[in-house]
Amino acid sequence: MSDPIGVIVLAAGQGSRFRLVAGEDKDKLLADCAGRDGAVRSVIEQVLLSLPISLGKRVLVTTEDRPQVIRMAQAYGFEIVVIESTGMGDSIAAGVAACPDLNGWLIVLGDMPFILPSSVERVVAGMADDCVSVPVHAGEYGHPVGFGRSFAPGLMALSGDHGAKPLFAQGRVVEVAVDDAGVLWDADVPEKLIFQ
Repeated sequence: MSDPIGVIVLAAGQGSRFRLVAGEDKDKLLADCAGRDGAVRSVIEQVLLSLPISLGKRVLVTTEDRPQVIRMAQAYGFEIVVIESTGMGDSIAAGVAACPDLNGWLIVLGDMPFILPSSVERVVAGMADDCVSVPVHAGEYGHPVGFGRSFAPGLMALSGDHGAKPLFAQGRVVEVAVDDAGVLWDADVPEKLIFQ
């Protein structure tokens, strides 16, 4: 899709499974991990770095209690949308509402640091107004997921903890085959900070 699309990074979830193991004061988005390039950065920085510069409109949705995440996202050129809820549906709705006039949105999870930039680019290339572009690895749907312009009302109507998967039934699903296990790998517990 050559028309302008936005990237929405979801970084509002509190990571309760991670905190249960690592400690209440440990934010998984700020935990160090070695990226696919071997460089050690925080989880959220690895995610931000994997996103193509060509995606001009960049939005990160988070809560006000994450000043380090906010500063880092701003340093990478992201507009910040602060919400009170930690629900994925609320985050997606707020992110899309911040840039509703685009031709599509790439929804990125802030705790998936091992996605190759080439996989992101392939998902973006599969986007169209009436379709959902989703990476597929080993037969499983992964992330990030691209939604075309026709999904705007549905995305902005999401709420609570429910993500956008039910919207897949409202349009064409473009399955983008990728040889990248990173599209399935989230850092929801400390041992997942090491990619294997």
